[in-house]
Amino acid sequence: MINQAITGDFDVYYWRESNYEVDFVMENSVSIIVLEVKTGIKAENQGMRIFSEKYHPLKMFTIGTGGIPYEF
Repeated sequence: MINQAITGDFDVYYWRESNYEVDFVMENSVSIIVLEVKTGIKAENQGMRIFSEKYHPLKMFTIGTGGIPYEF
């Protein structure tokens, strides 16, 4: 992902506000895509909801528990 960010003209970063967090935010001048990686039993993440309400990303994905399986 980082290599693609360098050549693909987008930024990748971790977002945190108060106790809310999102693992990967990919952003360019046109859109935002969010990735959350879950490895435990619980799939919930309030950070995704808060981020979505504030920044209106184009796409949001959960990878792992409750989302896209690791093996895809």
